[in-house]
Amino acid sequence: MDPESTQLQQAQLAALLGSDSAPFETLISHLMSSSNELRSQAESIFNLCKQTDPNSLSLKLAHLLQSSPHVEARAMSAILLRKQLTRDDSYLWPRLSAPTQSSIKSILLSSIQREDSKSISKKLCDTVSELASGILPDNGWPELLPFMFQCVSSDSPKMQESAFLIFAQLSQYIGDTLVPHIKHLHAVFLQCLTASPSSDVKIAALNAAINFIQCLSNSADRDRFQDLLPAMMTTLTEALNNGNEATAQEALELLIELAGTEPRFLRRQLVDVVGSMLQIAEAESLEEGTRHLAIEFVITLAEARERAPGMMRKLPQFISRLFAILMKMLLDIEDDPAWHSADSEEEDAGETSNYSVAQECLDRLSISLGGNTIVPVASEQLPVYLAAPEWQKHHAALIALAQIAEGCAKVMLKNLDQVVAMVLSSFQDPHPRVRWAAINAIGQLSTDLGPDLQVQYHGQVLPALAAAMDDFQNPRVQAHAASAVLNFSENCTPDILTPYLDGIVSKLLVLLQNGKQMVQEGALTALASVADSSQEHFQNIMTQLYLT
Repeated sequence: MDPESTQLQQAQLAALLGSDSAPFETLISHLMSSSNELRSQAESIFNLCKQTDPNSLSLKLAHLLQSSPHVEARAMSAILLRKQLTRDDSYLWPRLSAPTQSSIKSILLSSIQREDSKSISKKLCDTVSELASGILPDNGWPELLPFMFQCVSSDSPKMQESAFLIFAQLSQYIGDTLVPHIKHLHAVFLQCLTASPSSDVKIAALNAAINFIQCLSNSADRDRFQDLLPAMMTTLTEALNNGNEATAQEALELLIELAGTEPRFLRRQLVDVVGSMLQIAEAESLEEGTRHLAIEFVITLAEARERAPGMMRKLPQFISRLFAILMKMLLDIEDDPAWHSADSEEEDAGETSNYSVAQECLDRLSISLGGNTIVPVASEQLPVYLAAPEWQKHHAALIALAQIAEGCAKVMLKNLDQVVAMVLSSFQDPHPRVRWAAINAIGQLSTDLGPDLQVQYHGQVLPALAAAMDDFQNPRVQAHAASAVLNFSENCTPDILTPYLDGIVSKLLVLLQNGKQMVQEGALTALASVADSSQEHFQNIMTQLYLT
């Protein structure tokens, strides 16, 4: 670079980093510009400041964060400062002088006390946590923890919330550094969870407590926090009683995290906690999102079998209740005309989020708890649904059966007669969506309970599927029957398939002539699978068909 350009650049940097804050604030606003050119120029200048004078740049950002009247500028300063203090390739902290480091730490703490904007306060807490995680373990910020305990004990809900946000992040980053303060932390968590009038403070305390419990490697240390659990649950129920579902959902997400990582922490109060969650899941007046999270909590506990083996199996009354909740959610389905006229098997018109969540959860629940726990519950509830007059209940029973088959396979194989009869009787149901669900169940059972199902029940299943392929009024049913033939034949030996080949192949060839692409595709893949399973028998049939 020529001397003149260098002088110009130095003058520009001197103006930016000088006593007048306006040029620097303009630079920050350009970094947020929607104009690529303006933003790109600003980034180049900012990086140059960083290389040539990191002390002045860091102090400028800190002062802007502390004193700018513009919310956007303060927010951007907090973000930029955090980036400079993150321990990566551009970590700036070691390059700063001791006085600069001291000033930045002091400004950050005073800004936490003064900042009124909630979103900027959160960004400030992120910045403090990021810096502290790098320097606190080496005693590089001795003022921080006394400041945080002072905030928590203050009368200001804003400062209490900020301190808990930082405690939560430090527990994740450098939890070991906080362990010596375990007694003090237990006291402040308990105090704020039980006595704070602010729901924001309670959620922040809940977040900090759960993160701290997770960072404790010693189970005796974790057990010291057992007495917090009733207060944690009260935070959730209070939020719900006050109609504050957004706060309740935050609390549920935190409790789900705890259930996934430290399920044994919940074991002493399991009955109360799971009971409360099922109550939330059953409350139809609540938002779907809230109810789904309560279900997710119970499923997460069921899945934590490696960390807490058999814990949920000891609560059969709750399993039955949860199964009933999921069955009821499967009824949330409409007979949408778009489903019938669809061109693709992927079309799920009429299905709701309740329906989808219930499907997924039945699958997960059966895999995590197994057939000995789930089959007795299903045997009690599914026949009631199948005996009801509503098509939605027949549909729900068949969908549930398909969803639990994988996890319950061993036990279902012992009751195969009952299972197959239950499904095949629904092939004659007057409603096409129920017939589709019956075919779907046979397809799934062929995969999960094969080859036993194929060996014992080919005489009932294959003729039923062949008949379903004649349902020209309902292409979705035809296409699904072809797909189920594929599932059935994949677990089949040639000698089982041979007696039925004639009828099935000729029906599949008819479906290939169908105008619906979905039906054609189903028939084609089924033909390929049948050909693969029956080998030379298939060739003989095709030769005969060709000759005729």
